[in-house]
Amino acid sequence: MTKFKNWLVRFFSGRYGTDSFGCFLLILYAVLCVFNAIFHFFVIQVITLLIAFYYLWRVLSRNHYKRSLENRRFLRVWQPVKTEVKLFFDRIRYSKTSRFRKCKHCKAILKLPNKKGKHSVRCPKCSKLFDVKI
Repeated sequence: MTKFKNWLVRFFSGRYGTDSFGCFLLILYAVLCVFNAIFHFFVIQVITLLIAFYYLWRVLSRNHYKRSLENRRFLRVWQPVKTEVKLFFDRIRYSKTSRFRKCKHCKAILKLPNKKGKHSVRCPKCSKLFDVKI
């Protein structure tokens, strides 16, 4: 058993492993597998297999530089999407207690208490003072 353990340690040493893009690929793979289990499309089955092989190839790769570049490109696209989705669900969750407004100077989204009238607000990001009507 120790020979096998030592072989595994040697085999996985220096490998890239998982990152944010890898987690996205795994989630996409799982969603497509469930979708394929319901509808049984051959094309989706081929796509899921390609995603699985690509994920394994990335995890077992020793080229850390290229895999980290792929991950950075993915994060450059994913972060704005993630921010917009989070803001959408926050607007729904806090719709009774808060209002969301943009700063006129830096365009940051501010979560303000739901008090009717005109208020002066200081942006925490750019520290500018501006008026908001709720």
